[in-house]
Amino acid sequence: MVWVKLLGPAVALNFAEPLLYLFGLGYGLGFFIGNMQGVTYITFLASGIIASTTMTVVSFEGTYSVFTRLAVQRSYESMLATPVEIDDIVLGEMLWAASKGAFAATAIFVVAYFLGAVHSSWALLIIPLCFLIGFAFAGGAIIMSCLATGYDFFNYYFSLMLTPMLLLSGVFYPVTSLPAPLQSLVYLLPLSHAIDLVRPLMANYALTDPLLHLGVLFLYSGVGYYLALVLARRRLLV
Repeated sequence: MVWVKLLGPAVALNFAEPLLYLFGLGYGLGFFIGNMQGVTYITFLASGIIASTTMTVVSFEGTYSVFTRLAVQRSYESMLATPVEIDDIVLGEMLWAASKGAFAATAIFVVAYFLGAVHSSWALLIIPLCFLIGFAFAGGAIIMSCLATGYDFFNYYFSLMLTPMLLLSGVFYPVTSLPAPLQSLVYLLPLSHAIDLVRPLMANYALTDPLLHLGVLFLYSGVGYYLALVLARRRLLV
């Protein structure tokens, strides 16, 4: 209900930057690049932007918003006075963050469709897939909130974790163009696997190792939930 009241600023904040990337780079840089991996550059870029936008929206929700409820408003302490348990709170926050990520991804997907960047009806699977992608990033963001002493702490997470993932995981160019040792490192990160699922669905070519990519996302989801739960218990029950 609170989010609905803040829907206008939320939409502007979450969609403005990825849409600028899509128009500015998709058309501007795409004019010089032409095709990449057998598809137009705007299709290549749009698939990466959908996955990275999901990551960014979920991470903002799991850090700044969760920390506000955890340490500033102290909402969780009030919730724990009811039959709600920490497990419920953490899972609820992860589900809500993943839902916001999927919502943002859907908006980008619609724009990409009208720009002609969607080439298959299978691309509709991207929307529920983005919920899983969001869930995979939600745990890590909540872990940062449980460790944080203030809002400035999140600069480390965004600068040292999310920005390198955005630049190296295949959003703007193929991962295969990186040096081999760096490719191996990038494939340990969830965003590269998310993009490897989204891009074939959007560009209408065969998925490669889909079970591997899904397995990595489920692994990050499970481990993230467990560690977030451990740290939330430590933070709230001291």
